[in-house]
Amino acid sequence: MQDDDLTRDIAEVPAVELINTVAIHLLSAAAVKLGLGDGPGAETEVDLDEARKLINALAGLVTAAAPEIGGVHAAPLRDGLRSVQLAFREASTIADAPGKGPGEKFTGSVV
Repeated sequence: MQDDDLTRDIAEVPAVELINTVAIHLLSAAAVKLGLGDGPGAETEVDLDEARKLINALAGLVTAAAPEIGGVHAAPLRDGLRSVQLAFREASTIADAPGKGPGEKFTGSVV
């Protein structure tokens, strides 16, 4: 596929679809880094530093995009975000103060 073909393909995809796709990738990657992936070795994938970064990026994207993509699309992303934020708190041995956990500067405290 040439660059012109790729550019044309991206140009045809609605913004809502792109935003949702990126958010789902961030959400999935955060879940894997929290040890929530499928498979027998999922717990060996835990990397809380990486999970924090992914959750922060997801929270920023979801918060900024929500007015643009509407409640129908934003609500499930917010639910997924909250789930990984809570999973992070559960997995962490050192508790973040309320409002200081990953993504909470964008979403507020999830405790």
